Amino acid sequence: MAKKVLVVDDEKLIVKGIRFSLEQEGMEVTCAYDGEEALEAAKNTEFDIILLDIMLPKLTGLEVCQQIREFSNVPIIMLTAKDNDMDKIMGLEYGADDYITKPFNILEVKARIKAIMRRTSSRDREASGPKTVVNGDLKLDCDSRRVYIAGREVNLTAREFDLLELLALNPNKVYSRENLLKLVWGNDYPGDVRTVDVHIRRLREKIESNPSEPKYVHTKWGVGYFFRN
Repeated sequence: MAKKVLVVDDEKLIVKGIRFSLEQEGMEVTCAYDGEEALEAAKNTEFDIILLDIMLPKLTGLEVCQQIREFSNVPIIMLTAKDNDMDKIMGLEYGADDYITKPFNILEVKARIKAIMRRTSSRDREASGPKTVVNGDLKLDCDSRRVYIAGREVNLTAREFDLLELLALNPNKVYSRENLLKLVWGNDYPGDVRTVDVHIRRLREKIESNPSEPKYVHTKWGVGYFFRN
């Protein structure tokens, strides 16, 4: 079945180029040119991935990302202004999984999309039996990719879940930020370790009753992060 991609940008030539390139790869591409149109498309169709520009009319990309995260964990790649670190950090804070800076090479866009889809397909093919982690009030269901705190489901992004799953399946093992970046985002990911810090902070805000005194995801100062069993 063809992978479904939503491409959102108000520059129609950019959208046209991305659409043509992705359709050449056999993907099914839907286009939107403003924030409201993008949000409506995301509500009506289950996409495999969304490319979302930050600067959009009607609703900004950040607002769209934030609202999508209220009902979907679909991977979102933000398209940000060149060398604008604030856009990158804000995108991650609002729930994006990745970012690409403009102007970009279409080969990089395709490589990022394929990398995310490979990881998703690899997880879907795993058939080693059900994997569930239970620790105190936290329950992590790796098969359904759902997380519960005291019986209440917590809505995590794809990257947040990947981070928590890696740490929880390897309790008490300390991972450096560089190692987490490589394992969760991939060897060719051009971002820096601040990406990991932002995701850990967002993850703690969702699963910890007191994020400043975490029960689950701990910091080993000067080394990295670990899940306490």
